[in-house]
Order: sequence, then C-alpha cells, then structure tokens
Amino acid sequence: MTVSPRLVGTASGGLALLGLGFVVGSRRLLRSQAARAREIIGKPLGESAIDADRTWRKRYGDPVDLLLLGDSIAAGLGAERAKETLGGRLARQLAKRTQRAVRLRTAAVVGAETSMLVAQLDGLPASYAADVAVIVVGGNDVTHRVPVGDSVRDLEAAIRRLRERGTAVVVGTCPDLGALRPVPQPLRALGSRASRQLANAQRAGALRAGAHVVSLAHVVGPFFITNPDEMFSLDRFHPSPLGYKRTARAMLPSVLAALGVHDRVPFGHSLPRGETPLPAGAAVT
Repeated sequence: MTVSPRLVGTASGGLALLGLGFVVGSRRLLRSQAARAREIIGKPLGESAIDADRTWRKRYGDPVDLLLLGDSIAAGLGAERAKETLGGRLARQLAKRTQRAVRLRTAAVVGAETSMLVAQLDGLPASYAADVAVIVVGGNDVTHRVPVGDSVRDLEAAIRRLRERGTAVVVGTCPDLGALRPVPQPLRALGSRASRQLANAQRAGALRAGAHVVSLAHVVGPFFITNPDEMFSLDRFHPSPLGYKRTARAMLPSVLAALGVHDRVPFGHSLPRGETPLPAGAAVT
C-alpha cells in the first residue's frame, strides 16, 4: 500500500497542531490551578507569625543562642501560641536536652525566598553571633519558579556568612509540596517533583558550605502525607501546632550535633564532615 506524501504531510501537520494545542491547554490548566491554589492557601492565617522570641527555660542559665532564618515555616506561621512555633518547639526541646536556657531570635519572614536570607542576616545586630542557626526555606522558590542554581547559590552564601560568624548551621531542606492536598493534580505532582529536586540540590550545597542538613521530606514528610488533618493548620498549607512539634523533634538531632552535644545522627540527617549516620529508628544519645 502506498501512502500519499500529501497525506503524510497533512497528518504530521495535524499531529503537530494537536501537540501544540495540548501544550497550550496544559499551560492554561496549570495557570488556572495555580490561581485557584493561591485563593485557597494562606488566607485564614494572614501574613504574620506569632512572636516567640524570648529566653526559654531561663532558670537553667548559661543560655544557648538559637537563630531561625527562612520562610513562614521557620517563622512559625500556623502556630497558635509562641511555644508551638518551630522556634519555640526547638528552644524548649533544646533546653531540655542540654539543661541550658535558650535565647531565641527569629529573623525568618513569611513569604521569603532563599534570595532574602541575605536581608535577614543584614537585619541582625553587627555584634550578634548565634551558637546555632536553623534555616528552613525553599517552598516559595518552587512556587515562584526560581532557578534551582540561584536558590542553592544564595543558600550557600548565607551559610558561609553564618559560619564566618562562628555560628553552626542546620538546614531543613524544602518540604515535599506533593503533600498539599488543596493543590489539584497535575500541579501537585509537578510541585512535588520540583520541591524534591530543590531539596536534593539544597542538601548538596549546604554540605559543601559546612552545614548540617535535615531532609524534611524524609524525616517528617510521611506524617504530613498520612495525617494531613492533624499536621496542617487551617490553611492546609502551613504546619499545625502538632506539625511543628513533629518537625522540631525531627530536626533536634542535627541541632544537637551542630552544637557538639553528639556527633551521630539518624536517617535523613547529614553531617558536614561525612560521618556515617545511625540506622533508621536508632536512638540518639
């Protein structure tokens, strides 16, 4: 059977048009879904997190200076009381483990991208040097389509500035945006892939710059996926008080390691010196 070249050309042109139509339609769908997600997410909570900055467990004395940098998660948006924010949770748990008071300072800003870490650092007093800084950032980079290379470059620069001040650094990598149920498919799947790509790049860059790293998608992500009603706040995007409790507990081993309390950490944590982590589920002493 002989197929007419004209027919082949017509068929190829038709397939090309169909393909172009699919791409255009997909982009329109994703834009529509993104707009809808923005309408749903964030409104119940506003744009300000609770102020948790204070000296926690002051009676212990000999305070540890703890600094929180990054975005709304680091700021504690979604918590209902100061002690329920990520900083408040970490401060109390750290005080309990070290038997030292913890002076918390939160420079994190709701809505921040990684490029804004430099402004957060610039806003600190010139003489201020925390014992340990915790950085959680990346979600807004994904939603605003910031190139991964740019995000990692800015993260490394912030870590190096902190290390120059003598501050140990713990980075919580970008959470898995695939856990956000209000975001429809296929946008959610694309967000999941992009957030995991950024998290992997953040891990590599943070280790290069001398930080400890906690892969949040691995150590706490499953709780958010399996128990979303409990782990998310009213906006179904930011952690609830329980979500922050789980996140702080998951990050604590690396904070303790960064302070030199111990030098081994469980699965999902990475040490800048390359020590072998404990098996999954092993106790940290």
